[in-house]
Amino acid sequence: MNTYANPNSAFPSQTVPDAEKASPDYGRRVAQAIESEWWRQGGNGTRFATSYNRFHNLRLYSRGEQPVQKYKDELAINGDMSYMNLDWKPVPVISKFVDIVANGMNNKTYEIKAFAQDPVSLKKRTSYADAILTDMMAKPFLNNLQQTLGVNKFNGNPDELPENKDELEIHMQLSYKQSVEIAEEEVIENTLAKNRFDNVKKRFNYDLVTLGIGCAKTSWNPANGVTVDYVDPANLIYSYTEDPHFEDIYYVGEVKPLTIPEIAKQFPHLTEDQLTKIQQTKAYTSQNLYGWQTYDQNTVQVLFFEYKTYNTQVFKIKQNDTGLEKALEKPDTFNPPANDNFERIQRKIEVLYKGVKVIGNNELIEWKLSENMTRPMADTTRVEMSYTICAPRLYKGRIDSIVSRITGFADMIQLTHLKLQQVIARTVPDGVFLDMDGLAEVDLGNGTNYNPAEALNMYFQTGSIVGRSLTQEGDMNPGKVPIQELQTSSGQGKIQSLIATYQYYLQMIRDVTGLNEARDGSMPEKDTLVGLQKMAVNASNTATRHVMQASLWLTVRTCENISLKVADSLKNPLTLNSLKSSISTYNVATLSEIQNLPLHDFGIYLELEPEEEEKAMLEQNIQMAIQQGGIDLEDAIDIRRIKNLKLANDVLKQKRKQKQKMMNEQQMQVAQAQEQAKAAADQARAEAEMQKQQALTAANVQYEQAKAQMELQKIQQQAEIKRKEMEIQHMYDMELKQLEVEAMKQKEQLIEDRKDKRIKLEGTQQSEMIDQRNNDLLPIDFENKQSM
Repeated sequence: MNTYANPNSAFPSQTVPDAEKASPDYGRRVAQAIESEWWRQGGNGTRFATSYNRFHNLRLYSRGEQPVQKYKDELAINGDMSYMNLDWKPVPVISKFVDIVANGMNNKTYEIKAFAQDPVSLKKRTSYADAILTDMMAKPFLNNLQQTLGVNKFNGNPDELPENKDELEIHMQLSYKQSVEIAEEEVIENTLAKNRFDNVKKRFNYDLVTLGIGCAKTSWNPANGVTVDYVDPANLIYSYTEDPHFEDIYYVGEVKPLTIPEIAKQFPHLTEDQLTKIQQTKAYTSQNLYGWQTYDQNTVQVLFFEYKTYNTQVFKIKQNDTGLEKALEKPDTFNPPANDNFERIQRKIEVLYKGVKVIGNNELIEWKLSENMTRPMADTTRVEMSYTICAPRLYKGRIDSIVSRITGFADMIQLTHLKLQQVIARTVPDGVFLDMDGLAEVDLGNGTNYNPAEALNMYFQTGSIVGRSLTQEGDMNPGKVPIQELQTSSGQGKIQSLIATYQYYLQMIRDVTGLNEARDGSMPEKDTLVGLQKMAVNASNTATRHVMQASLWLTVRTCENISLKVADSLKNPLTLNSLKSSISTYNVATLSEIQNLPLHDFGIYLELEPEEEEKAMLEQNIQMAIQQGGIDLEDAIDIRRIKNLKLANDVLKQKRKQKQKMMNEQQMQVAQAQEQAKAAADQARAEAEMQKQQALTAANVQYEQAKAQMELQKIQQQAEIKRKEMEIQHMYDMELKQLEVEAMKQKEQLIEDRKDKRIKLEGTQQSEMIDQRNNDLLPIDFENKQSM
């Protein structure tokens, strides 16, 4: 793209007084200078028309709707296309690649984070970290104090104290969040949601891929508060720059089509004559603006622009009677006399002027100093424009995009497609050859004539042919096969060649853009490994990373502008109430901190969702840690929620160390418990042995006592028995003695009696013996007789 730059532009001088800069005449000259740069007719047309046409052409290519006249001119012969019956509709081959990149950017998720970096917030954060560090260092003493005196001197929960400085750093990143930071994040998120920023982001993402440039506008008004709008780069005008982020431009604006009623509503100070003159500019603008034919007579092109310059702030330093100094603001023309006691102090600050002008009309609709300028708190002398622009591949005013790199290959693909249609249309189907002489020699024998029609019917229906190898005269028949198939393969080679050409240019598009088969959804080869496919996808993401970074930069800058413009919403009661109502009423701390937001300086950044490959590596580490017992399932769930991959790995290492420490402590506790159990068991065993010995001793004593007692009892029993025996013996002896005495008495008596009986017996025996002898009888047994 050949950009037009006017080195002799008619911009007014910026060194004039502030009052002159604020005058309508100064604004009119600025607007005319801008219009001269962008709508001055050059060799290639106006700068605006050149940019607009180029962007319009790229958008048509990205949609597959590019003009087909160039293809007709390429294929026509001397402009004659009467013999061509082709489908001229372009092949939308670029659309797929654009959608792949743009949709991938839209699917990139992130969280908006606000970091308070003003001195008050930093002091508060430092004090919190110092308090935790103090508790960490004095934990043993404070624990002893709490156990001894029952006094808790910890600044926080002692059970949640980090073990070392690394854990303290992770704790500060994960757990510590000031209420003012939470309030800032909620304000930004609610503002983006209210303005449907997702739709705005989709549009400038599509522009970054198609045009190579994206733009969004952040502004403020009393009715809606902070607003975020999409800006079409085709309608964008800006000063010359070589910065991809357009940080050094001094004017920027956009052209909007507005109807006369809308102009009258937005600018009520315009008179009827002024509105009539504005409507009459249609004749001029219709010749200088591309695409103007799509609007009616009541619509004009209005240029809204911002112009950056500087003002001089002058202060008069006055000393009162008490010696104190007082500063009074004065105009930049203030110059105290040399002999005066006053002192003059000044500084230069950047300011923005807003202007509105109808293209082609010399009258300026509006020119005023911007009321709600965005100034960074770190440098209040700077001012940020409402437009956030990024062109990642900008060089010398030329903007490069993914679509612009491949339009030539898309043209060749379209020409190949048209040529392929021609070849296919001219391809002749296969036919057959009939030998009429061969048919004449054939006699079917059933009276049927074998004519060509009958032969073709038989051939096409049955595939059979009737022929004769000899003629009727007996000679060899050269037409013995009367029907032969004709192969017309002349178009097949051309079709294959055109298909190969089509694939070549399609591969060229992949090579130029970096969108390989692994990313564009093409079917990979069956032998391709999964790891190689992931590597190919990562390489493709690297090739388009600059577009993704441009989208993220636009998002961050938009959030920064919202953060700086919140102060304007807080000053207005209507927007303040609207802002409070959009924030959760349950977050009392957030609501209380809203009023303090302008007092703080925030750093805004995006916490991106990790890439799939990075998430896969993190998940692999998590699974390995779980398998090894390094972390628990609850720890894995917490780690997966962390979007910052480095922080997630640090937390994983911290959790592993904590788990290892806990396992070591548990092992030590188990060992101590085992030792205590062993000691207790030994003590119990010793006590049991002692008790056993005591029991044995006691049993022995009892046994001996029982034995002695039994012996004693035995002795006593024996003595008793002996005594009883002696008594019985004595009694027996007495009785025996008595018996003996009686026996003696009886014996004596018996003797006496015996003596008498013997005497009597002897007398009787003698008489018997005498009788025996006398009578000669048997001997007499005197003993038996005596017993009898």
